[in-house]
Amino acid sequence: MSTLINMAFSAPFVLCSLLVTLVALSSPAEAQLQLGFYAKTCPKAEEIVQKEMSEILSIAPSLAGPILRMHFHDCFVRGCDGSVLIDSTKNNTAEKDATPNKTLRGFHALERIKKKLEEACPRTVSCADLLAIAARDAVVMSKGPGWPVWLGRRDGRVSIANETKQLPPPTANFTTLTKMFGAKGLDIKDLVVLSGGHTIGTSHCQSFSNRLYNFTGKVNLNDVDPIMDRQYISRLRTRCSLTDNTTLVEMDPGSYKTFDTSYYKHVAKGRGLFHSDASLLANGFTKDYVLRQANGFGTEFFQDFADSMIKMGNVEVLTGNQGEIRKKCYAIN
Repeated sequence: MSTLINMAFSAPFVLCSLLVTLVALSSPAEAQLQLGFYAKTCPKAEEIVQKEMSEILSIAPSLAGPILRMHFHDCFVRGCDGSVLIDSTKNNTAEKDATPNKTLRGFHALERIKKKLEEACPRTVSCADLLAIAARDAVVMSKGPGWPVWLGRRDGRVSIANETKQLPPPTANFTTLTKMFGAKGLDIKDLVVLSGGHTIGTSHCQSFSNRLYNFTGKVNLNDVDPIMDRQYISRLRTRCSLTDNTTLVEMDPGSYKTFDTSYYKHVAKGRGLFHSDASLLANGFTKDYVLRQANGFGTEFFQDFADSMIKMGNVEVLTGNQGEIRKKCYAIN
């Protein structure tokens, strides 16, 4: 593993992550994931991904957030099987063309990395594993934590747009969020921790503009989300109209390219961009976590984020002879 990634693994991060993973890997499929899965078949797999990610993010640093988001969207629909990467066909509308995924970016970057992996080790490294590694590297290269990526996922052969209803929407309240996370074996701590991934990246206005103009359907300047900071509303209105679906806004204003705890500071002040962010203040446990991170417990968040990413990365994975290893991530073999 590369020096850059190793530097991100302080001993507490690795030990904590390994313990969580050993507990999490309880089903037969998940138990087949392992560290060093490609040690013999493609020993430089993670090094290749890291090198390409470093070059990609040096040119387009704003892709770190989208690649992390893509891994999240992949794991919540049919598990972490790379199905979000598959193109639609004339007979099927795939996940990537569903409404929640139309704003995803970074597909070409992943195809570039996949091409390098295929040149080095044909038909060996899955697109699902590639995405899991790339998401980790995106966080590390944004000054966030590293974690060991357990590998051995296989690629799914099915991608259906309608199944993206399993993705937690930005408009969700706390009850909806806990149900949707719970359906994937993730608890409320994972919810508040993984929401911290909003510290990097941007969002289109359409994902939150109802909070600014049309929260209860009245469509007027007073119909706002009452738990959103009024000054923040005024600021966002200078960027977004109710019908704007193209403008991008930083999810963590001021440090959207740096992985840190400032996201929680914004949420604590009523300045979380999405209603789902604000919903973290509706529960005692998640509110306490937000406030603790807002007051400078960054080391705790980094450890927790590493653990929750490992846990999410094991959701409903395909292993062994299940699925396939795609030659191109956008098409089933």
